[in-house]
Amino acid sequence: MAASRNRRSAGSSPRGFTLIELLAYLALVGVCLSIGVPAFGGLARDSAREGQVNLFLQAVHVARSEAIKRNGVVSLCPSLDGSHCSPRRDWATGWLLFVNLDHDSPAARDATEPLLRVYQKWDRGHILSNRDTLSFRAFGQMGVTATVTFCDDRGSNAARAVIISQTGRPRTTSRSASGGMLSCT
Repeated sequence: MAASRNRRSAGSSPRGFTLIELLAYLALVGVCLSIGVPAFGGLARDSAREGQVNLFLQAVHVARSEAIKRNGVVSLCPSLDGSHCSPRRDWATGWLLFVNLDHDSPAARDATEPLLRVYQKWDRGHILSNRDTLSFRAFGQMGVTATVTFCDDRGSNAARAVIISQTGRPRTTSRSASGGMLSCT
């Protein structure tokens, strides 16, 4: 009986890896990581930028619908403190959505004007605009064309823009109106 036990253990396959197999496995994992990690970083930056673009699109849609619903003017403006409009065009500091009761232009939120929403600062990039404020009227129109460009540390190659037509309809693009690259300066 002891002899049969020895034969079974002698014929079984060894457990574990040889040093050569382990080194080959580690080399394969290293190659996969060297390809995958940079791609994942770009994916994470794309996701952060697209999230911010979608927040801005949502703000534009809410502004249009609130202006129609309230039969008045609803404005978006950059804000440093979450309660007043900033005189700078730096939308990355956050922005406000409010009912512009006095219809001022450029829009400035007064203490008596209802604040509808506050959007937080975007730390991962900067947001450029050709307008100080955006105001939507009861008939859904904005009156001027606006371009709001979202840039991160990758510059113009990865920039996205929200272009708002005179009728107040937004669209996103990765190209300028002339078909070239967006400007991040």
